[in-house]
Amino acid sequence: MNQAKQAVNPYLPSYEYVPDGEPHVFNGRVYVYGSHDRFGGNDFCLNDYVCWSARADDLANWRYEGTSYRSVQDPLCAEGSTAMRLFAPDVQRGGDGRYYLFYALEFCGRISVAVSESPVGPFQFYDHVHYPDGTLLGAKEGDAFQYDPGIFVDDNGRVYLVSGFCPIPGINPKFAAMNLVTKGCQLIELADDMCTVREAPQIVLPQQADAEGTEFAEHPFFEAPSLRKANGRYYLIYSSTQNHELCYAVADKPQGVYHYGGTIVSNGDIGLDGRTVPCNYTGTNHGSIVEINGQWYVFYHRQTNRTPYSRQGCAEKITLLPDGSIPQVRVTSCGLNDGPLKSGYSYPAGIACCLQTANGAGPYRAKTTIGEEHPYITQDGPDGDIFAQQYVANLRDGSNAGYRSFLLHPGTNLTVTYRCTGDGTLEIAAKESGALALVFPVTASNTWQTAMGTLQLDGEQELWFTYRGTGALDLRGFKL
Repeated sequence: MNQAKQAVNPYLPSYEYVPDGEPHVFNGRVYVYGSHDRFGGNDFCLNDYVCWSARADDLANWRYEGTSYRSVQDPLCAEGSTAMRLFAPDVQRGGDGRYYLFYALEFCGRISVAVSESPVGPFQFYDHVHYPDGTLLGAKEGDAFQYDPGIFVDDNGRVYLVSGFCPIPGINPKFAAMNLVTKGCQLIELADDMCTVREAPQIVLPQQADAEGTEFAEHPFFEAPSLRKANGRYYLIYSSTQNHELCYAVADKPQGVYHYGGTIVSNGDIGLDGRTVPCNYTGTNHGSIVEINGQWYVFYHRQTNRTPYSRQGCAEKITLLPDGSIPQVRVTSCGLNDGPLKSGYSYPAGIACCLQTANGAGPYRAKTTIGEEHPYITQDGPDGDIFAQQYVANLRDGSNAGYRSFLLHPGTNLTVTYRCTGDGTLEIAAKESGALALVFPVTASNTWQTAMGTLQLDGEQELWFTYRGTGALDLRGFKL
């Protein structure tokens, strides 16, 4: 008898790297539109767009729909030149029933639009967002820099584009050299053709320079805006200058006024229950919220492979309270699953939602690689290899990997697969820094080894794996 597949984080196959995910439900299927990182890449968004979808009633089984769009299709990519990177996109169904893909090529500061008869593509170049006189949005004197488009079609058919990129001044010399015009998060109403500006851009969320003394002071707008509607309210999801969290602001109409709501998710759980240090390696975050069969979720991404350039999509259940607020949720390994993960299954180590050294974790920063003392999630094959196996590498003395959560019963057997360059012990606990549930002795081996023990844990439990000893331990997976 075949076991029913469970949903885990990341929700796509472990060899796939689709961050910046914008989830949408069309005709009973969930589609995710994101950028496309390259495993082992040296920059963001090196691959062309692909599309994945799942039935709304089966979020454990995602279907690869193929390449949906290539950057060389855009006229802004000079003919014969090197392909430009496709940054974070969004898709909406227009009034004509077609599907419109909004995106920006690298740091060109313009918003492009492609169109398809199908939500999976392939998309064909359509136009650039422009003013009625033909001037491209972002090219007019005084226009703010255009970036990270989010597209929203209201119940009355009116179309709104949100856009913006407002890095902290001085954080990157590259941005200073570009002389970016930054104003905050912009909202632009478009005509029915999905590309002509109907109402001039207005600023709906403040950037850091304008946030002091406002309710956004601690969480000013950085990038990644996404506009959604729920229960008669408009939610503007965005990434703040904290650079690890997705925040939200709420208004009673698309144009605002927006009021700061809070953090929905941090990819290091910062801010959750007063936490000030990350439980995982942090970095850029981008995503949105979506209702699927009556349950709301937030889609976001995590970092892997010791750099910020191999990001993967994750998702968590969220709750929209009657007052419109969304409590922050923790990062988990079970994500879209209908409850905790079950015993009787094998789990790859790469579904770890927490990872840290004995001294904690930290941020992944552009153009840097974390030090050799840090554990990380990686894979044993090249980018695009569907047979590549993901695992946790380089657990050194006191480092741990955490998994949330599992439904266990006393007497559950745990089999762990690992290899190690030194000798020590692998400790299993049900809480971060909690009492030990199992301890396995570890000896050096350059091949994968297994160890088995019995857990006496009952109910919904986390599992934390901590290595203590010499050398470094790689964790391939475990079976419950």
